[in-house]
Amino acid sequence: MKQKVIFNVLAKDLENAKEIAEIGGDRVLIGVMVKGFKSEKAAIEQVELFQENGIPVSVGLGAGDPKMWKKVANVSAITMPDHINQVFPAAGYTLGRMEQVDSQSTIVNALIEPSGTVGKVYISTGPVSSGKKERVTCEMAAAMLAEIGVHSVKFYPIDGDSRLDEVTAMVKAAVGVGIKVFEPTGGIGLENVYTIVRTCLDGGAEVVIPHLYSNLIHKGSGRTDVGMVKGLLRMEWKWGLHS
Repeated sequence: MKQKVIFNVLAKDLENAKEIAEIGGDRVLIGVMVKGFKSEKAAIEQVELFQENGIPVSVGLGAGDPKMWKKVANVSAITMPDHINQVFPAAGYTLGRMEQVDSQSTIVNALIEPSGTVGKVYISTGPVSSGKKERVTCEMAAAMLAEIGVHSVKFYPIDGDSRLDEVTAMVKAAVGVGIKVFEPTGGIGLENVYTIVRTCLDGGAEVVIPHLYSNLIHKGSGRTDVGMVKGLLRMEWKWGLHS
């Protein structure tokens, strides 16, 4: 990835996605949440439609629903998107699927949940394991991902800027084992994205992908506000993070 900060956002429809991609280029990813589709076929068709129009796609679960993990893997293996969101227990499986189809440029993340204790996290983010709340160290979580080659840590929910100490601990652990892409998610908007991204970069992350979903969506139209996306991109220039 050439950018230090890439914004993961949603789009109501193709027109909205094209608007965002036109102004954002390689600094945006448009999320397609498989939970919102009745079938894998329908999700595949949506991803392919976006790709045919030059839109960079991030395939996601949908509200972090762990039951969608296999659907994400199956849709991704067919469409080879730019980016995949996956639960921790299924990240290695998904990475293997992508290697089978020789999709070497796709970024696969693994969902880790903050525990409320700095330095400890939950990796039990799958459909069955999510019912088990046993903490592990950030270092253990990161080491397990590094062993199988997962590219990125998705940290959710960070509840805006209220868990920055936990974010820092997880970033440093990930960077320590060579995972240099970090994705803070949950409660991020224009008012706090600077602080959150800066925290990740200060922790050593080389690429930060903040997920900004509902905070950018116009309540009346359901469309992601292009003006707010422009505001994010202007912030990036102001920070001097564009490379």
